Amino acid sequence: MSILVTGGAGYIGSHTCVELLNAGYELVVVDNLVNSSRESLKRVEEITGKSLRFYEVDLLNRKALTKVFKENKIDAVIHFAGLKAVGESVYKPLEYYHNNITGTLILCEVMREFRVEKIVFSSSATVYGDPKVVPITEDAPMGVITNPYGRTKGMLEQILTDIHTANNNFSVMLLRYFNPIGAHESGRIGENPKGIPNNLLPYITQVAVGKLVCLGVFGNDYDTKDGTCVRDYIHVVDLAKGHVKALEKMIKSPGKVDIYNLGTGIGYSVLDVINAFEKVNDLKINYVFKARRAGDVPACYADPTRAFNELGWKAQKNIEDMCRDSFRWQKNNPNGFEEDNSDIVVRKDASVMRK
Repeated sequence: MSILVTGGAGYIGSHTCVELLNAGYELVVVDNLVNSSRESLKRVEEITGKSLRFYEVDLLNRKALTKVFKENKIDAVIHFAGLKAVGESVYKPLEYYHNNITGTLILCEVMREFRVEKIVFSSSATVYGDPKVVPITEDAPMGVITNPYGRTKGMLEQILTDIHTANNNFSVMLLRYFNPIGAHESGRIGENPKGIPNNLLPYITQVAVGKLVCLGVFGNDYDTKDGTCVRDYIHVVDLAKGHVKALEKMIKSPGKVDIYNLGTGIGYSVLDVINAFEKVNDLKINYVFKARRAGDVPACYADPTRAFNELGWKAQKNIEDMCRDSFRWQKNNPNGFEEDNSDIVVRKDASVMRK
């Protein structure tokens, strides 16, 4: 079976490609490489010992995307491609709405043209807004979504559901992620943001290796145990395995819209994560408190019971695993995928030097 993975060179996409290849699927990957690297897919092939087909294509380019479908017999789509930074979306709403929504509409139109009727969609816990009750079940209503990134996810969930209503053969799997962190245990692939990181763990790891001087913690006056935001951090490999389980269920039971939370069910504060990172990696992280960041909510973590009962999926890795694997990736690749890191040495104090 051949699976099209959009945004497959990105952080979650590349880890999911590893799990899909290991599960025996054939892969076609499209990615515009705006916030990713072709090198990640070379390393996916290295890790798995298997090959995939790659096209450098932007979903906004209908002609190029159509060519991909013409040249490959696609059975299902896993759709990751999109802009994804909560804070940035507040200041660039037009770019987020255009890229995420228009790109997905074009993808769905091309899928319809080639009669591809299965899609796993990369959604987000941000669709719950500021939840009234935590942990959050899939039956919780969509709240007032607090940022344009989250609104694109909410809108696209509705669009995909409407497509199913119009065509009951169209299968939709909506996976609401919580906060993916960590990296593949090989240290060969991991989160590789271009420029200043928008997410917590890449920022911590870049401070740890000396690329950045200090971590800014946005807000210490939330109504949480230590005043910092609480999130459900999930290891990216666990998250990737959840996609394989979701795909398997969709293949066995097509023609439905299913929604699953992918999280651990445990809420960790920002300070919890910093403390865990310092402990497992035996170092200190320099951080300062800053004003609250636009679009953030105080606490958000999952009730993952439905995914366990219906998909047979449960997160296996803990916060220590996530922090250890994140740092292993960053130590081995202080410049990400941008250049050869083979001559890099990281001292005991985590400072970086070359051989």
